[in-house]
Amino acid sequence: MTQTAIAVTPKHPVSLQLDSAELAATYDEVSVRQFNHGKVLIAELAPKSGERALDIGCGTGRLGAYVADLVGPKGEVLGVDPLPLRIDLAARKNPRFKASVGRAEDLSAFGDASFDFAYANSVFHWVADKPQALREAFRVLKSGGRFGVNSANADRLHQSALLVRDAVIEEGLEQVHAAEALGTNYRVNAAELERLLEAAGFRDVRVTPHTFVDEVSGADDLFAWSKSSSFGNFLSDLDPAQLARVRARLSDKLEALRTPSGIRLDRYLVFATARKA
Repeated sequence: MTQTAIAVTPKHPVSLQLDSAELAATYDEVSVRQFNHGKVLIAELAPKSGERALDIGCGTGRLGAYVADLVGPKGEVLGVDPLPLRIDLAARKNPRFKASVGRAEDLSAFGDASFDFAYANSVFHWVADKPQALREAFRVLKSGGRFGVNSANADRLHQSALLVRDAVIEEGLEQVHAAEALGTNYRVNAAELERLLEAAGFRDVRVTPHTFVDEVSGADDLFAWSKSSSFGNFLSDLDPAQLARVRARLSDKLEALRTPSGIRLDRYLVFATARKA
């Protein structure tokens, strides 16, 4: 599938007002994709027993609960997320994982040099003020503390996003904002991510592109994952009739890709780890 140049800066800010209890519950069920690549990020940070960690943008807490088990009973993992409905679900995951409402750009609830490591999994492409978020992450880390982050790759759209974009255009809905059609976000590429981390004061920055392959059952599966992962921003400009048209066209596109082993779609991310000197 040929990639064409697209703008990656949304015309409208990400909305935090579109989430619902249904979307939060759906995300809790279908976010295994984010969890699996989160485990890759955490492995690169090499958690140790007894360490204290901060999960920035913890969602419903699946990864935070996993990390809490890695740091063990003498360790602790705290999480923040701006979506209260997801925090409610996260708080039930693991007694050593404590979640509260908060944003990456404002970690003032935590003191300087409070954590051995921090990470932002599947969240950086939703953060508009990336320099501020990274300054905050740097501040709360101890000297020598590790930081891990990943983002959807600005240089290469996920295969699913390309299919959705084409379905929107083919339905004659070009007036729909491209950013919303793809799930509004603020992607970065590898060079941008490295520059941002170094500007925030991090050292030993290592940036690596990753490709993940997702199995999807069809359009309903892809829509449920995209809508819940974007807390309602995905295709938010479409009315119900337009949405049904795009869903039908997307279904045809996905069926054309079905093989005996199912429908497999590539996702492209950039990962980075760094250290506070």
